[in-house]
Amino acid sequence: MPIITVNDKQVHIQELNKGAGQTVVLIHGMFSNLSIYYFNIAPILAQHYHVVMYDLKSHGMSERFTDGYDLESMSSDLLALMDFLHLKKVHLAGYSFGGLIALKTALKAPERISQLVVIEAPDPQDEKARGIIDEYSKEFLEHYVANFTDTTKVQMGKRQMEKNHRMYEFLFEKTSIKADMIREKHFLSEISLSEFGIPTLLLYGAESNCKPTGRWLSEQIHSSELELIPGDHNIPIQEPVQIAETIVQFLSQSLSNTLTQHHG
Repeated sequence: MPIITVNDKQVHIQELNKGAGQTVVLIHGMFSNLSIYYFNIAPILAQHYHVVMYDLKSHGMSERFTDGYDLESMSSDLLALMDFLHLKKVHLAGYSFGGLIALKTALKAPERISQLVVIEAPDPQDEKARGIIDEYSKEFLEHYVANFTDTTKVQMGKRQMEKNHRMYEFLFEKTSIKADMIREKHFLSEISLSEFGIPTLLLYGAESNCKPTGRWLSEQIHSSELELIPGDHNIPIQEPVQIAETIVQFLSQSLSNTLTQHHG
C-alpha cells in the first residue's frame, strides 16, 4: 500500500498503468475511499491511461486530520499531490463531494487540467444533498464490505468493519468536516463558469436528487455534455462499467477533436 508524504501529510495512493502517456486522477467522495474506483472503474480506465487514485485526508489509509475539509484546502492537497508525482497536466474526475473538489481545482488551476469529469456533484446548499452524503456513507460501507477483498482474497472481516466505523465516527464527530461543508454552501452560486473552457463531462444518476445540479452545470459550462446513467446518487456502485466506458469515450473523443482543430 503506497503511502507518500505530501506537505507533511501521509497520503495513501494507488497507481495503475504508470507507463501510459496521459494521466487520469480520480477523487472519491466524502466518507468513502479510493476503493470505489479501484475494483471496477479504474481497471477499465487503465487500459488507456495512467490512473492515479488517492484517499482524501482522514479517509481510507491516509493520515487523519481534524480540519481542512473546505474545497480550497482539499484542492491545494490535490495540486500538491500532482506536483509530488510530477504530473503537469491531467484529466480529472471526481465523485460527489469529490466532484466539487475537481471543479474547484479546475477553476483554480485550469492550465493543469485537460478535461474534467464531474460525477454526481451535489449543490452544497441543498439540505437534501447533504443528507444524501450521510445516506451514501452507509450504502458505501455496505458495498465496501460486500466487495472489498484484501490481497489474500479474504473477505473483509469484523475488524476491518469496526475500523471503518471508527473512521466515520472520527470524521463525523472529531473533525470540522460538516462545518466545512456547510461553509461551502454557496460555492456553486458564487463561481463564474461563463469563461470556463475545459471540456467537461457531467455524469448524473437518472433518478438522483442531484440531477438538477447536473442540468444547471450543463447550462453554465458551455464546453460540457451531460449524460444520465441509470440509478441514483450511487451510480459508481450501481453502474461502474458504464461510467468507466463513458469516461473513456469522452476523453478519447475530446482528444481527437482537439487534434483535428490543431490540424484543420
